[in-house]
Amino acid sequence: MMKKLSGISWRDFKALPLLEKGDYFQGTPPHTLIAQQFTREKLQELCALATRIKRINKRRDGANFLKTLLCDKRAMLYFAQPSSRTYLSHNAACQILGLDTMDVRDSKTSSEVKGESPEDTIRTFSSYADMIIMRHPVGGFAERVAWMLAHTNREIPVLNAGSGADQHPTQALLDIYTLERSFEKIGGVDGKNIVFVGDLMRGRTVRSLAWMLSLYKDVKLYFVAPEPLQIGQDILDLLDAAGTKYVVTQDFASTMPIADAIYMTRIQDEWDAEGESSTIDTSAFSIGAEHMDIIKDTTAIMHPLPRRKEISTDIDNDPRAVYWRQMRNGMWIRAALILTTFGRQDEVNQYYDNYKPGA
Repeated sequence: MMKKLSGISWRDFKALPLLEKGDYFQGTPPHTLIAQQFTREKLQELCALATRIKRINKRRDGANFLKTLLCDKRAMLYFAQPSSRTYLSHNAACQILGLDTMDVRDSKTSSEVKGESPEDTIRTFSSYADMIIMRHPVGGFAERVAWMLAHTNREIPVLNAGSGADQHPTQALLDIYTLERSFEKIGGVDGKNIVFVGDLMRGRTVRSLAWMLSLYKDVKLYFVAPEPLQIGQDILDLLDAAGTKYVVTQDFASTMPIADAIYMTRIQDEWDAEGESSTIDTSAFSIGAEHMDIIKDTTAIMHPLPRRKEISTDIDNDPRAVYWRQMRNGMWIRAALILTTFGRQDEVNQYYDNYKPGA
């Protein structure tokens, strides 16, 4: 029996474990709010669809076809937290599918400055749009919005484009897609060693991706960070429950030769209370040209961006540096997600099977 947000109180829903929350986001409309709502089958479907959209879009007739798919829909991009890549990536994904967009990128330009509650602001948006894509500094607020809309007569899908320091599911999707593409000729993601480096305690991209990787067989995760910035116990508990192997360490050098992917992150000092990050020595948690002879020829070096000094620009043109490709991948996987949210993916699959666009 499908679980519905309209059938549970906010108090009871909020108290649920993450894995149980995911069951409430699969209905009509489907929401994308947490990494834990995805299955491996769903990830593979989205990755395959993203590649088909990308290939179809290479030709003018294909691009024109894609623009007809959601020309009857509108999306509100509500970004109450600074963003460039995530905003532009979602906006570009909407444009590929012909989806009209509206946006509020600063809550100071909305009626919140007049004392309106964020919930009322979102409900106003739902009157004009068929989807809300939102980024918010408060963890769990996207879930609150989805639950609130489920208790109105205007429930529309909500896509979480970053929620506090806890979740960033669409970033995790593009990271999975990048790994799938990087390893497609060497056995896929199964059995790979994935090394996370940097501010893992507050990096919501790492928190979401680490759990998604638990869906793959024999993957081993390495969490490399200064002790004050190490991965949270809540994520380790989820990995333990999933039976995923991991190592927690401060020794980046020892993980480099065995890494199949190195996922670098910056210091998330926007979450500092009193500038505490500035007192942490992070000099040993960076990668540059001097390390290229140490890592494998097939290692994928990733970063959710923006970067600071943790990745040297000297390696930007190394074929193993996939972070710019990773960023472009976000546009395609988000287009696949949006299309699937509206249930229009079969039109792409039928078009692709009939016309077989080139790779």
